[in-house]
Amino acid sequence: MKQTTNSILMIRPVAFRKNEETAVNNFYQKNSDDLLPASINAKAQAEFDGLVQQLRAVGVSVLVVEDILTPDTPDSIFPNNWVSFHENAEVALYPMFAENRRAERREDILDTLEQKGFQIENIVDYTSAEEDGFFLEGTGSMVLDRANKKAYCALSARADEELFIEFCEDFDYAPILFEAYHTVAGQQELIYHTNVMMTIGTDFAVVCAAAIEDKKERKMVLDTLKNDGKEIILITQEQVAHFAGNMLEVRGTADKKYLVMSAAAQQSLTAHQTAQLEQHASLLSADLQTIESCGGGSARCMMAEIFLPKA
Repeated sequence: MKQTTNSILMIRPVAFRKNEETAVNNFYQKNSDDLLPASINAKAQAEFDGLVQQLRAVGVSVLVVEDILTPDTPDSIFPNNWVSFHENAEVALYPMFAENRRAERREDILDTLEQKGFQIENIVDYTSAEEDGFFLEGTGSMVLDRANKKAYCALSARADEELFIEFCEDFDYAPILFEAYHTVAGQQELIYHTNVMMTIGTDFAVVCAAAIEDKKERKMVLDTLKNDGKEIILITQEQVAHFAGNMLEVRGTADKKYLVMSAAAQQSLTAHQTAQLEQHASLLSADLQTIESCGGGSARCMMAEIFLPKA
């Protein structure tokens, strides 16, 4: 099983802004009071289009779906939280913490994928957990090592342990559980999504080990990655704040590997880290400043990988 895909789903925003409902535990979101909503959305669209253009230029197949104005979904640009697509022709739908994010789940998007020739044989729907206040936000809450069938999850208000275990049983992944923290206004707070502090590529892993405060948990995570033959590239909390953990390895023309990230993430890397990463993939970065500051997410969150078989 491959770790990477050439096919990506991305949702072009129509009313992007800072989502007040997610800001309660996504401390990477910044205030944008000095900008008008229309101006924020226009900037986000320009950043989105720039990233899509770069991906397509290197041969990544990007399926762009336009968002709709109603219902109001300010975070629709981050589809990887509500859906994941798997090689066995199964689709998983996930329960979302913020009520206004639940409307991002659109059946017509699955219809579009089928029209494009992708096979969907089964939908595994976890969304009823929302009624009981339990959440698991897709490949934001989990970072999947698809090749080694291991799933990494930093527990938080958006990543419930039992739901995570259920996902692992349904999709045949070994669960790797831990807690990851960052400092917010002098307090230690759980990092809201695993994919902010961790990226797994074909033969490397980017991880902020310092965020895993429990030494046993930290050792378990690092040992598991090492035993699976991953070169570990450690990043700092400061680099996490610049979204250096929020990367995704994809495949372009002739199966060439690219590591996609934001310009802020790339600029935060040291020369040594850059050299380490370039051993594994060509780096591709785009300016996502508005999306990062208002949305509290970056390049990886914008891309839902499509592993579905083609009919």
